[in-house]
Amino acid sequence: MIPSESSTARLLNEENSTDWLHHDPWRVLRIQSEFVDGFGALAEVGPAVSIFGSARIKPDEPMYKAAQEMGTMVAQRDIAVITGGGPGIMEAANRGASEAGGVSVGLGIELPHEQGINEWVNLGLNFRYFFVRKTMFVKYSSGFVICPGGFGTLDEMFELLTLVQTHKVRYMPVALFGSEYWEGLIDWLRGPVSDHGMISQIDPSLFVVTDDPEEAVAVATGAIQRDRQN
Repeated sequence: MIPSESSTARLLNEENSTDWLHHDPWRVLRIQSEFVDGFGALAEVGPAVSIFGSARIKPDEPMYKAAQEMGTMVAQRDIAVITGGGPGIMEAANRGASEAGGVSVGLGIELPHEQGINEWVNLGLNFRYFFVRKTMFVKYSSGFVICPGGFGTLDEMFELLTLVQTHKVRYMPVALFGSEYWEGLIDWLRGPVSDHGMISQIDPSLFVVTDDPEEAVAVATGAIQRDRQN
């Protein structure tokens, strides 16, 4: 009944295998640490708006200029800009906020071909887990601008709309920027998806579609501005 080694000895034993790093209990601790780091870093950011969009947009494209302009306008309202921290739309929005002297937040994600946090971020975090990162977007943002993007942007957009639709979070204003880009998706939502009863007829009213950067910012910052007036 006498153990051959103590718990201290087991703790201090040389461990050549790193398989334990990939076991679920250790993953839980890593996930927990990401939440703690995120909550700690963002708790005092203040009112914020998230701007989503593709990493593939180039600086000479009109959409980049529009995102940069929106980042500037948000910062001029003394509201922080939060993006995914990467290139393209994210860089443009961070750049607009940074050049306007505002708080420019980048929540990056570890990916095989990720280019890292862009240079216009003045508060940056890198996440291993998408779901932790998306929690930070929703918890610390009071409005959203969704610019054209791919699977990642669509994932963020639909998760947000689902949380609002199911009342898991309070209503958050959402602006879809670029009507030509979003037209097909919106027609599908208002057509087959609604016609088959998969969403209610009022669900498409959870977002506003616009081609005007100023209107997009006004929509996304609307809840913050109303709170300030009350």
